[in-house]
Amino acid sequence: MTWGTMAADTPAAAATGLLPVRVMVPDVWDELPFTVPPATTVAELKRRALADARVMHDPEDYCVKYRGAELFDEQRSLEAVGVLPGAPLILVRRRRIPVR
Repeated sequence: MTWGTMAADTPAAAATGLLPVRVMVPDVWDELPFTVPPATTVAELKRRALADARVMHDPEDYCVKYRGAELFDEQRSLEAVGVLPGAPLILVRRRRIPVR
C-alpha cells in the first residue's frame, strides 16, 4: 500500500490514480495529509492516521466523520463512501471525555 504526503491539489495525485485526503485528529491538534488508493477502507485510514498522530488509544474508541456525518461502515472503501480528492475527514472520540 502506498502512503504519502502529496498535496491535494497536485496534478500528479490525479495522474497516479491515488486519492489525496486530509485527516484532522483533534486529540493532537494536527491535520495529516495522506495520498492513498481509492480502495483504501475507512478503517485502514483511521488506524494509519491514529498511528501517525501517535494516539495510543484503541481505534474503536474513534469514529470517522466526512461532511459532518459519521461513516458507520468502516469496511467500505473511501471511493465507495464518496470521499472526493482533497477532502477533509475528522477522527473524533465516540464518547466525550468529561472535563473536571
